[in-house]
Amino acid sequence: MKPSVLLTGGLGYVGGRVALALVQAGYEVRCGSRRQGTTAPAWLPALQMAHLEWDSDDTLAQACQGVDAVIHLAAANEIESARDPIEALRMNGLASLRLLEAARRSNVRRFIYFSTAHVYGSPLQGEITEASLPRPVHPYAITHKVAEDFVLAAHDQAQIEGIVVRLSNGFGAPATPDVDRWTLLVNDLCRQAVVTGALKLNSAGTQLRDFITLGDVADAVVHLMRLDAPRIGNGLFNLGSGNSVSILAMTERVAARWRALTHGDISITCPSNDRSPAPSLIYRCDKLAGTGYAPTNQIDLEIDNTLRLCLDAFRK
Repeated sequence: MKPSVLLTGGLGYVGGRVALALVQAGYEVRCGSRRQGTTAPAWLPALQMAHLEWDSDDTLAQACQGVDAVIHLAAANEIESARDPIEALRMNGLASLRLLEAARRSNVRRFIYFSTAHVYGSPLQGEITEASLPRPVHPYAITHKVAEDFVLAAHDQAQIEGIVVRLSNGFGAPATPDVDRWTLLVNDLCRQAVVTGALKLNSAGTQLRDFITLGDVADAVVHLMRLDAPRIGNGLFNLGSGNSVSILAMTERVAARWRALTHGDISITCPSNDRSPAPSLIYRCDKLAGTGYAPTNQIDLEIDNTLRLCLDAFRK
C-alpha cells in the first residue's frame, strides 16, 4: 500500500509543486481545501481532495484519518498578514495548532510544518543557523513562530514526529499560472519580461537573499518524508540553497536567460545607482545537509521554466 499524506495548501504556490513531487515519488496525496466540492485539478488528477474547515475539529480529524503524515503549507501570506495581523494569527497560529492536535489524536506519525526564514528577523543578515535567536518583526513571521513552537513542543514531548522547516526565498514556476504569487521577486521579473519587455527594480538591488528553486524545495519535502525518525533530531531545519546573491545579480541572471530563450534584448533599470554593499548573509543549512539532502541549485532551469510559463500565460 502506498504511504499517504495530507497536504494543506496543495493547490497553492509551493504546495502545488510539492504535490507533484509527492505523487511522482509514489505517495498517495490527500489535498485539504476549504472549498466544498473541490475536485482534483487537471494538472494533477491523482490528488484526492478533502474538505477542511479550520474552525471545525471534526473536519480536521476526518482529513487526518488514515494518513501517515501531515504537511502543513496553508497559511496567510506576507501581504495578507500585514493587512490583517489578527486574521493571520488565527490562520497561521490557531489553525495550525488545531490541525496539529487533530493529527496527534488521529495517530498521524509525522507533522511537517513550513515556516519562514524571516522568523530570524528582517532584513536577514549575518550568519544564520538554527541556533540563531529568532526575532520576528513582521506579522507573517511572528504568527509562523507561534505555530513553530507548538509543533516543536509536541515533538519534544514525543506526541508526534514534528518537523519545522524555515524556508528562505523559494522561487520558480507554479503548477498553474493562476496561482497568484507573481509579487515574489524572480516570478515578478519573469512576468515583467513578458508583459513589459523590461526589468525594473524598486531599489539599487544590493540586498542579499538566499534563493532556492521550488524544485529543490519539493525534493526536500520528499527527503523529509523518508527521513528515519532518529535523524530528525530536535525537528528544526533551515531550508535554502546555502548561496546568497544580490537582487541585482538575480535580475541580471533573469535577463540573461530571457536573451538565451528569446534571442531578444532586455533592459534593467534601477531607481538608484548606489552600489554600497549590503550586509552579508549566510543562511546555513548544515543540519539538513547532515541528513543527506543537497539542493541541485538548477537556477537557470527554474528561471527558464518560469519564463516559459509566463510566455504561455501572459504574452499578448
